[in-house]
Amino acid sequence: MERGAIDIADLDGAFDLQSTVESGQSYLWDRADGGMYERTAAHGGDHWYETVVPPIDGVTDERAVVRVREVGGPREGTLEWESTVDAVPLLTHLLRLDDDLDAILGETPDLPLLSRAYDAYEGMRLVRDPPFPCLISFICSAQMRVERIHGMQRALAEAYGDPVTLAGETYEAFPTPEQLAAAGEAALRDLSLGYRAPYVERTAEMVATGEAHPSEAAGLSYEEARESLTRFVGVGDKVADCVLLFSLGYLEAVPLDTWIRSVIADHYPDCDRGSYAETSRAIRQQFGGEYAGYAQTYVFHHLRSGGE
Repeated sequence: MERGAIDIADLDGAFDLQSTVESGQSYLWDRADGGMYERTAAHGGDHWYETVVPPIDGVTDERAVVRVREVGGPREGTLEWESTVDAVPLLTHLLRLDDDLDAILGETPDLPLLSRAYDAYEGMRLVRDPPFPCLISFICSAQMRVERIHGMQRALAEAYGDPVTLAGETYEAFPTPEQLAAAGEAALRDLSLGYRAPYVERTAEMVATGEAHPSEAAGLSYEEARESLTRFVGVGDKVADCVLLFSLGYLEAVPLDTWIRSVIADHYPDCDRGSYAETSRAIRQQFGGEYAGYAQTYVFHHLRSGGE
């Protein structure tokens, strides 16, 4: 086991671990105390978070267990970590520690709603989850509360993922496409996936057989990338936007979920253009274009947590 620390003061901009991993972006982390997603206004905690990371091109060639917690504030604190490998490249990748957060937020419009969200959750960054687990997570997200989505992903890992040991503790990796494809619809329904079970099974089969992979969207234009992801069963425009934003680095993506549609209705009604594509284009422009997804994520977490 390796241990280390990252000084937040060395990053470009603030960082807050709790809001980053407990804001509805990622369902692949777990909290050591079992309290993941127990409160909505997540920010500023010093809990240990854990995940098992698959091999990632250009980052790590092996599966790794990573544990991390934040001690201190979002400007001067420290990220303490434990891992089966050097976790600095992994954490930098997964938590977007290489983003210049101050510059990014400075490029978004000076809107009162955005200012309130930025002030409430200083240091929240987007995540960069592995593509296949991210895709499955958001296929499971339809009409589900964030704690239920997280519970589904934990159930999949416990039922079908490989166990990985660190310092005498066992952690379950998220299942591979092959493992999920072999599970079968009935077994997936038994894990409370409901009507999402055949979507998960068929999408896993598509990836396992080489028919398609979500990473193939990377490098395409934004609109083409969204269209590429809708090839997968159970993936519409909103789920595709989630994968683009929280995995593939399309920081302009704005998933039109219930919260963002309410933002449009209450604050920016001129952005409602009827179709998903045109409404999405309008709210992306309203939120500044290139980094609109950052603005969206702050607003989502702020409003879902009771902000105005």
